[in-house]
Amino acid sequence: MSIRIGNSCVNCENLGPNDVCKVHGVKVSNSYTCDSFDMKAALKNDPNCVTCARYNESDCANPSKAAPGMLCSHWAPQNAQA
Repeated sequence: MSIRIGNSCVNCENLGPNDVCKVHGVKVSNSYTCDSFDMKAALKNDPNCVTCARYNESDCANPSKAAPGMLCSHWAPQNAQA
């Protein structure tokens, strides 16, 4: 099974108000996806220290270098859920 961060309901054109799917008519969250998924035309694609879940945390790989606008190979999106 593949892991996809961007292919979720939160990035789908079919997501309506109050997180209700326009296709299925059920409340969804960002951990859902389906075969009717249609990617929104534009996503916020700004991977850098400020958008990293590890920024200013004890597990930051480069705490002395981490700064807004910088990126390293340990970047983790803030909205990722385990």
